[in-house]
Amino acid sequence: MPPRESIELPGFGHANPIPAASRISPFLFSGVLTGRDPSTRELPETLDEQCVNVFHHVRALMSAAGGSPDDIVKLTFWLADYRDRAALNREWLALFPDAASRPARQAMAAQLDGGSLIQCDLVAVLDS
Repeated sequence: MPPRESIELPGFGHANPIPAASRISPFLFSGVLTGRDPSTRELPETLDEQCVNVFHHVRALMSAAGGSPDDIVKLTFWLADYRDRAALNREWLALFPDAASRPARQAMAAQLDGGSLIQCDLVAVLDS
């Protein structure tokens, strides 16, 4: 089996000692991607701002792993307000405008810590 590779993102990190993502061969699995600002590491107050940041982290992670959003198979989102999906859908459609070529998506209600209103993780299959 090929070795596992940890993927780190500049300006992004977890409080615990875990990478942003892990890759084995073509398979990429992320840890939790939050709505923290990539420059200041502050968590904005609004869902709109947090969604923009989450999708920034998705793009940055895919680039750091040597892929693109086209390689994403599934995204899972956790929302503090499960029914409030306008900001999520806006960013989703901006990243995946082609209805015939979107990854799977799941959104779930969650109690999130520290003012976080949205978090996500992803699964991708990259070229070897």
